[in-house]
Amino acid sequence: MADKEHLTHLRQEEVHWNTWRAEQPVDLRPDLSGALLNRANLSDADLRETLLNVADLRDANLHEANLSKAVLGAADLEGANMRGAVLEGADLNEAGLSRADFRESDLSRASLIFAELRGTDLRGATFQGADLSGAILEGVIVSGTNFAEANLSMAYLVGANLSGVNLSRSQLVGAYLSGANLRGANLQGANFNQANPTWTRTSGGEPTGVELKGADLSEADLRGADLRGADLSEAILTRAIFDDTDLPETGG
Repeated sequence: MADKEHLTHLRQEEVHWNTWRAEQPVDLRPDLSGALLNRANLSDADLRETLLNVADLRDANLHEANLSKAVLGAADLEGANMRGAVLEGADLNEAGLSRADFRESDLSRASLIFAELRGTDLRGATFQGADLSGAILEGVIVSGTNFAEANLSMAYLVGANLSGVNLSRSQLVGAYLSGANLRGANLQGANFNQANPTWTRTSGGEPTGVELKGADLSEADLRGADLRGADLSEAILTRAIFDDTDLPETGG
């Protein structure tokens, strides 16, 4: 449950909160867990390392807020304005992020295991080194999004438009990518194979082969990728680059 004093300070204007926060001991972790903050204006707020797990932040304004290393597990941020926010190393496991605006936000090394991102705007966002295993990314809007070195194992991306997206050195073991548009995507060094030593299970469950049936991989850069175990049936591979790529075995 949220600390009443902390919540009182937060509900005043953002300048007050940031001033109060600067006056506190450096090891203070504000506790706003479970707080009802839907539609709250928290733009530019200093929420570093703040406990916001299970908080209601639906349609809240967190534009350019600093949420680095904040705990937002199972929080509801549906429709929230997260544009330009810093969430580096934040815990967003099982959070509801559908229809939120994460344009130009920084989620480097954040944990989004089993998070729900239906129709979420991720244009220009950075997920480098983030863990999105088991996350639902149905209908996400991506352009200039950086998923380099991200863990997308068992993530649901069926029919997603990932054209031109940076997925280099990402983990895609057991990912659901059937019908996805990966045209021109950067998949250099990406891993689709559970047996590859670079893969480490983090979210539980047992992944199966990657589902790329009917996916558009034309002009995708797959140099050094490990596609063993992937289902590429009916996939479009026109002008894809396969230098040093480990490809699935074919029957014969």
